[in-house]
This record gives sequence, structure tokens and C-alpha cells, in this order.
Amino acid sequence: MSNLTSNITISITHGGRLLAHFCNGDGSQSIDKYVHNVTTSYADTGKESSMASASIIMFVIAGLFFDLSLLSSVSNASSFLNPTFRFVLSGAVSQVLPVMSYLFSEAKNAGSGSKPDLSLQAGMILLWMLLVELLRKKVDVIRMTGYSGTMQRAGRVVWLGNLVFFNIGRVGRKAVFGVLWVVCATKVVQRIVFTEVGKRSYAYSNGKNSRLIHSYMSQVLRQWRPQPHDPSPDEDIVEHWAAQGEALLKNCKFIVMGEEDLVIEPTVRGYELKEVTSVDTILTVGKVWQTLDSRAEFTQLNRLKRLCLSLALSKLLRRRFEHLPQVTKEENHECCDLLFKGFYNGTEDSAATLLQMINDEVNFLCEYYHSIIPVVLAGPFFFLSNYLLLPMVVLALCVMTVILCGDGNALFALASIRNDYFAISSDVVKTTMCLVIKAIYSPLAFYTMVDFCTTFLLFAIFFYEEIWEFNGFLLSNWFMVSLMHNYVTKPWWRHSKMFTVFIWVQGKLSQPIPNFKQFSLLSLRWPLILGVPSMFSLLLRTAPVPNKAKHSIMESLVRHIRDGTPLNNGSSVLVDREDLLPACRSKSIAEVILTWHVATTIMEAQCTPDKGKQGKASHYHMVATRLSKYCAYLVAFHPELLPDNQDKTELVFEAAMAELKRRLGCAGYYLSSWRTRVWMVLEITRWGTVDWKDGEVVHNGGKLGRMLVKDVGGDNNQNQMEETWKLVADVWTEIVVYLAPSGDDGRIFGHESVLEQGGEFITVLWALTTHTGITRPEL
Repeated sequence: MSNLTSNITISITHGGRLLAHFCNGDGSQSIDKYVHNVTTSYADTGKESSMASASIIMFVIAGLFFDLSLLSSVSNASSFLNPTFRFVLSGAVSQVLPVMSYLFSEAKNAGSGSKPDLSLQAGMILLWMLLVELLRKKVDVIRMTGYSGTMQRAGRVVWLGNLVFFNIGRVGRKAVFGVLWVVCATKVVQRIVFTEVGKRSYAYSNGKNSRLIHSYMSQVLRQWRPQPHDPSPDEDIVEHWAAQGEALLKNCKFIVMGEEDLVIEPTVRGYELKEVTSVDTILTVGKVWQTLDSRAEFTQLNRLKRLCLSLALSKLLRRRFEHLPQVTKEENHECCDLLFKGFYNGTEDSAATLLQMINDEVNFLCEYYHSIIPVVLAGPFFFLSNYLLLPMVVLALCVMTVILCGDGNALFALASIRNDYFAISSDVVKTTMCLVIKAIYSPLAFYTMVDFCTTFLLFAIFFYEEIWEFNGFLLSNWFMVSLMHNYVTKPWWRHSKMFTVFIWVQGKLSQPIPNFKQFSLLSLRWPLILGVPSMFSLLLRTAPVPNKAKHSIMESLVRHIRDGTPLNNGSSVLVDREDLLPACRSKSIAEVILTWHVATTIMEAQCTPDKGKQGKASHYHMVATRLSKYCAYLVAFHPELLPDNQDKTELVFEAAMAELKRRLGCAGYYLSSWRTRVWMVLEITRWGTVDWKDGEVVHNGGKLGRMLVKDVGGDNNQNQMEETWKLVADVWTEIVVYLAPSGDDGRIFGHESVLEQGGEFITVLWALTTHTGITRPEL
């Protein structure tokens, strides 16, 4: 007990020394006065809950913005925002103005008295309202079609201007709040300009650009002549393609940028266009390949060329999202030749390169429709006007605001700012430390510290977001392609050092690679009454798509193109295994997926290849397990992307969860480990005693898993294990390829909706099959 008393005495003594060090002389009295003025409302029990509510609301919102900023900084998709985050944050932010307006009115009335100016509490709330309005752009997508959201934001800014200029009397305070309001108003004007430019431009408008590209492709395809497509019987198809690829790329007329310069006038069926060869400002894929092939000193050359083709392909694919006529067979043939002959040579690296290029195309689409940063407008001119000239104009407006607040006397206004703001006139670091120390002893100082920290955090996030937006714009793929446009179409740019520097920086950046979510039905413990909420997908593990999987997918696509065989749900792999064919007999692809998923999970638990031997078995194991978990994820969370009717897929999944719970029991369903669940599913069926059952995917998956485990044998023979895992991996490859193509409007809408979340790997495959004309037989 004496030791405890001694420790407390030492702590108090130490705290007192710190307090004396940071809060001495007049500074301590100023801090005490500042704390008293800020927390006056807390002394009134009738107002205490209102002020505490304001502090809590703003602290939570500041924390959300801070977390979101950190997530953006480590994300490959920082120019757009997950819709779940946007929904939560937008909902919270939308309540700030009405709630804070009420609390502002309460604080204003509580502190009015005989003073002609706002109380410190009301000023703090108004400051928070302005800062949140500045941060609102984090949840607002830049639209190229309408003003509805922007007009609402403009109305909020006008209301805030009314609060600033008609409620604050002291010159210094009005000047600071006026500057913040000017910045808010500038952000609104920016958004209006972005929208106006997008609506009027043939290069950016959602509808105009797609119709222009459609008219252009119709004109180009009228001049297109089909080339011999099939190799001779004794020639390998991949070698045949490689011999033609480079020539196709150098003659490709797909537009990358500059298409707005082609328009002569609109017509009843599209646009009357100039010949592309007569316009020097048009950047085509062929011009890129012809120009850059002579510049071997650029080590990032191939990456830049592929980026240009990705943007060109994204413009072709946008027509599907905007309900224009379907792609013609001639265009499919040309894209198929261009992609497969130009990039795929049968190796694992070439497969990864081709899918990476299509993944970049999907990223271009995501940013075009859902970006919160104006990357779509990226270019040297926009960079100069938006990030160099505009800040100078805003600075001039802020200076003018300060002068006007001082009735034309700039020196008086600046002196008033220093006199009216305690934090500015004092040593900020020392003041902060004094406030933190006082918060240990004084509840009122603690409330002040929370408000002070919230304000500081909001300011820090605002400056961080401005820097991050500039960084995201400057290093975006759109800006790089824009530089390529100037480099190819304007010869004097080829001597620019800036272009060389940007190419070097781009080469040092990590590029977003295809990833997919991993979900296991046998690990699911979610209550059946709630289903599986979409927000649950945020908690799932994300894994990179293995290069082996990319290679196997490309081999499957080439095989179907070469042989002309229709896509199938994996049954073609089982022609020599009639005993396994019942696992693919269901007309519902969701049932087939879940059956093979359960079996693959059993194989993963019972027959894992030796990690010390990185042979083919481990490669097939990785391909099979990752594709299995991704397809199960699609069934659970994105049934709209699958060939089945969405309602049917949802019913299949709900029935699978109910069956799993019924067979495992409540204790086994909610409490057992993953391996225990696998063992219990295995015990459901015994070899040779149970038949296949329609609609019972857990039962059928357990039977299939037992058959596959028996194929491997009890001693886990490595050669037999390799053959079995190869069989399972081939089935999953065929299933994924079967899922990819679709021209159905419902599936297209599904792919459009997932762009808001950054896209899905199945969207990458859908884009590839749409360009190349690979189709799936009707069910």
C-alpha cells in the first residue's frame, strides 16, 4: 500500500512539473480562459448533451475519413471508392449539415448574450461544417452527365456562406472563415466545370463518346478485309499467330485518344467523320506501335504500348454498357487476331501479360464511371489549369476576401487574425502540450482537447487528400496515355525531358494485378436467417490470380477457338471418367460449382501436396483451390454475374447452407473447425453405398470428394496425386471459362455494377471473350 501511495505521489509530482513547464506565466491563464470559453455550454446541463453530441459526431466522422484515407493510400484502386464505404460515409456526411445547423443554432443562442459575435462553441461547430464540406468530395463520384448532386452541394455551400458572413462580426474570425468558404465554393465550381466539359466533349461524354466510337468502328470495318484465320494442318496455331501479330498491331486503327477531332457533324444514324489518316492529332494503336518501336531506350516501352491498347479497348467495351448495337463479327475477328496473335505465344508469361492488359482495361472502365479524382480529364493542359493556375486564382480570391473583411485594410485584417485566434498567436506545440496535460486533471480541458484534436484531424485529412489527389492524378494511367498522345502526335514533344522522367517514374510504380476473393462454403458459420450480407465480402481474404491459372485459362480459350468446340461446365474434361460425370449433369451451374467446391475442399484437406516439393501437383493444387473458392464466392455474393437466373442461384446457395446445417447439426455448423467439418461431410457418404441426389450439393460434393481421395490412394502417391489434382484443376478452368462470356443484358448490368467496387476477375474474362467473340451455348 505504501508503494502504491508513493507511485501516485511521484506521478502527481511529475505531472505538476510538466504542467509548470508547458503552462507557465500568462500562457496558463490564456489556456484557462480559452478552455472556459470553449466549454461554457458544458456548464449548462441543458446544453451539455448537445455539445457532447456535436463533439462525438465530428470525432466519429473524422475517424472514418482518416481510416478511409489510409485505406486509399495502400489500395491499388484509390481513384474510386468501394460502394459500401461510400454508402456509410455518404450517409454520415449527409446528416452533418442539418444536425450541425441545429447544434450551431443552440450554441449561438447560448452564447449570444450581449456579445455581437459568435461564441467559441458556435464557431467550432461552423468550422467543422466547413471542413466536412471540403472533405465531401471523397464520397462524390465525378459525373459527366448531370448536376443533381452538384446542385445540392452548391445549396449547402450557399447556406454555409450565409452562416459565415451574417453571423461573425470580428474581422479576424470572419477572414479565416471566409477563406475556408472560398475554398469550399471553389470545389463546387470545379465540379460544375468538370461536368460541363464532360457533357459537351465528344472525348468524355458518356453517350457522345460511345456513339462516336461506334460510328468510327463502322467506318473502319467497312474498309476491313478478313485475313486467313486458320493455320495449315501441320502448323501450330500459336506459332502461326506469332508470325502475324506484330504486323497487325502496327496497322491497327483502334482509337486511343483524339477522336473528337474526327467529327464533321452529327447525322441521323451517328456522325459524319473525317478519314483518320487525314487528322494528325488522332492517336491510334498502330501509330503507337510504329512510333515507339524506334525508341528502344525506354525500358518501360512495352508497358506504355499495352496501356494505350487497354484504353482503346475500354472505349470499345463501353458501348456494351451504354446499350449500343452489339459488336459485329468482323470486329470480333479483328480483336481476336489482335489480342491472341499480338500477345499470346503459348507461354505462361504471355498469358499473364494479356490478362494484365485486359485488367488495365477494366481499371480504365472503373475510373471512367466511378472515379472521385478527375483522372479521366488527365492531360498536360488540364494539369496546368487545374493544379497550377487554379490554386493561384484561389489564393488571389482568399487574399481579396481577407482584405474585404478588413474593409480594405489588409494589415488590419492580418493583425486581427492573430489577435482573434489564440492558437495562432501562441506557441501551437506548447499550447497543445499544455492542453493535453490539463486534460488529465480537468474534465473541461478534456472536452476542449477532444474538440481541438477533431479539428486538427479534419485539417490534416483535408491537406492529405489534396496531396493524394494530385499524386493520384499525376501518376494515373490516364495521364501517361495523354503524354503518349502528345509524344506521338507532336514531334517536338519527343525531345522533352519531362516525358522521359514520367516514363521512368511510371516504370517504378507497382501496377494493380488481377486478384479475386476467396470463400469456402465449409467455413461458413453465418446465421441462416440473415443470409450472407454483401458487406461480409469485405472480410474475405483476397488472393492474386496465380500465373498458372491464367495460363490454363488462356490454353482453354485457344483450344476452343482452334477446335471450334462449345464451352461446357467441365464435362469435356471427364470424357474418360464417366463415374464422375454425374457431378456435372445439373442444368444449374451454381449446383455444379458448389458440388465441385465441396469436393475440392475435401481434397485440399485430405490430399495436400508436399510443400517441400514444388512440382506440378502443387501448381495444379493452387489453380484448383483458388478457382474453386473464387467460383463459390461468385455464387454467394455475385449471382448476377453467373449464367443462371439470379433468383435460382440464390435459392441454390440458400439450400446448400440449409443442407450443410441440417447434416452437421447446430453444434457442428457453428462451433466445429474447418477440418472437422470436412471429416463430417466425408462421413455423410460412403463409397458405393449412396447414389447421387438431385439438388443436394453437400451430399454430392462429399461423394465426389470421397471418389477423388480414393483415386489418390491412402499412401498419397505423388504421381497419382498430380493426375488427380490436374483433373480437378482442368475442371475448374473449364467452369471459369464457361462462366465468362455473356451478351445478356442482365449479365452486362451485373458487370457494370461491380465496376463500382473495382471490378471482378470474371469481368476481366468477360471483357476478353466479348472482344474476341467467344460465346457460351444457350442453356
